[in-house]
Amino acid sequence: MDGMHDHHVHYMREAIAEARRAASCGEVPIGAVIVREGEIIARGHNLRELAKDPTAHAELIAIREASRVLGGWRLTGCTLYVTLEPCPMCAGSIILSRVDHLVIGAMDPKGGAVGSVLNIVETDAFNHQPTVTTGIEADVCSMMLKEFFRGLRKNK
Repeated sequence: MDGMHDHHVHYMREAIAEARRAASCGEVPIGAVIVREGEIIARGHNLRELAKDPTAHAELIAIREASRVLGGWRLTGCTLYVTLEPCPMCAGSIILSRVDHLVIGAMDPKGGAVGSVLNIVETDAFNHQPTVTTGIEADVCSMMLKEFFRGLRKNK
């Protein structure tokens, strides 16, 4: 493993910890962290059920927090780590907030907007294009989701 991969694994594990926080309160286990200059400046996990808010995705919560911490909406110099490929709303927010680098755990073949269903991040159509790394701790991220939904089906 090279140093950059180790670096990505370290921060993805922090996003996984956020996803576990979501699962512990009955939310779909998706987590995100935003890193700038080697420091986590924001964290978020899925809160749609608790907040009764369809936009309370891990990435948006982390982006809002990072903007508050930095005192502005431009997240240049930041890397966003997320356990599941972002949806169209979150992918759009990543572009709008000028995140430099996006690191994804598991891909989302049913709803992902960074290569699975469509790819709105890696296109020249918008004025900002973050670099993208996929597959970091993908097995762990994927298994968390599978176990969560298996548990839901069992409890019905």
